[in-house]
Amino acid sequence: MKNKILPVIDRINDAFAGNEYPGDDYLLGSTDGCQPLEEIQPFKGETNWAQIPSEVLDKHSGALNFFSEAGFRFFLPAYLVADMKKQLLTADPVFVLVHGFTNLSVSHEIDGRIFERKTGKDAFINPRRYGALTFEDYSRFRLSVFTSEEAGAIVDYLEFKRDSDPESLDHDQIQAALETFWYERVQTAPQSQSLVTHLREEDQYLSALMKTR
Repeated sequence: MKNKILPVIDRINDAFAGNEYPGDDYLLGSTDGCQPLEEIQPFKGETNWAQIPSEVLDKHSGALNFFSEAGFRFFLPAYLVADMKKQLLTADPVFVLVHGFTNLSVSHEIDGRIFERKTGKDAFINPRRYGALTFEDYSRFRLSVFTSEEAGAIVDYLEFKRDSDPESLDHDQIQAALETFWYERVQTAPQSQSLVTHLREEDQYLSALMKTR
């Protein structure tokens, strides 16, 4: 298994190397309470994700849930590489990549009544706030920020995690996420160059538009 670690790390580095830092003002994805800002604060100004110490990643593992989509896409590879190197003690990047594609439930008895508490794929997040949005709906949206190349690197990472510990509690969730979302994402997601081309064309359009004013 050890001889498979470096190829996965190389794939992650290659897939995410060209991404630009989103900017300090575009890292925060949640404004509910003070925790989101506290979690993402250490990442402001970190324009090279490969240089972030694993201690910072571990201390701010919650940032993966509170980043904006742009922040999530830019900093995720830092967590993946650190995990491959076994440098993480508490941060769990697997969870944010596989949650929402399996159904989980626990029974809770109160005063003789059994309550079935559901989470995961078909469970509603918070109907009062998000209506019929389920955890799978949210996960598909959140994880759709990745290009085909990036999704391919994530697949390599998830397959490594699945195969390195077949008895782990994550095994079935990883497999479900791969089959339900990630394998298809590799095939259908836009390629990195298409994003570059789009941004260049947008800049050219705006530049031309400004000249007419």
